[in-house]
Amino acid sequence: KARLSSIASPRHGDLGDDRTVSLSVKRLVYELDGVEVKGVCSNFLCDLKPGDKLNVSGPVGTAMLMPEDPNATIIMLATGTGIAPFRSFLRRAFMENNPDYKFTGTMWLFLGVPTSDTLLYQEELETMKHFHPDNLRLDYCISREQKDKDGNKMYIQTRMAEYAEELYGLFQKENTYVYMCGLKGMEGGIDDIMGELFAKDGKDWVTYRKQMKKDKRWEVETY
Repeated sequence: KARLSSIASPRHGDLGDDRTVSLSVKRLVYELDGVEVKGVCSNFLCDLKPGDKLNVSGPVGTAMLMPEDPNATIIMLATGTGIAPFRSFLRRAFMENNPDYKFTGTMWLFLGVPTSDTLLYQEELETMKHFHPDNLRLDYCISREQKDKDGNKMYIQTRMAEYAEELYGLFQKENTYVYMCGLKGMEGGIDDIMGELFAKDGKDWVTYRKQMKKDKRWEVETY
């Protein structure tokens, strides 16, 4: 059975030679009724050795695509390995030397994980932030280690609530694109935040979100 994964490298690969594709994979192992159970796909990939061959199929180039506008505002909401497509965005914008493309807008990543030691690509992200402080914003949401002012665990929607008015304004810009990838559970929390903000202005968030999706400014890939 085919397993679909978001690609974590830009179109030319991490090395820029069109010969590699990167994935973000977490090995799944859990216990059920006293028996150890291993996730089929994640363990298969994690057990591969250099030189092993495997079949790779599409679809590619149909979802989670960066906007053409190099001056766009791109808001990325990720949990765990959901960082994968956004790593490809970030590397294209800030690490590739593309003579025909230069990103001049703003990227804002909200990355949710349970513990700080499960932050993927942190060093890479911090390096990009260091060299592009005017174009990249990073917010980590570490649920088991961080809390908000009211003592609630820090999930993505909790962190977003700290920037509620700013995000409300950005969501209404025609060149703001919002992408969500990771656990399906974060969708409801984000709908709650935006729904309340839109309601204050007499607007309906769900209707607006549907229009964003129609305009290809709202893309969700959750599981």
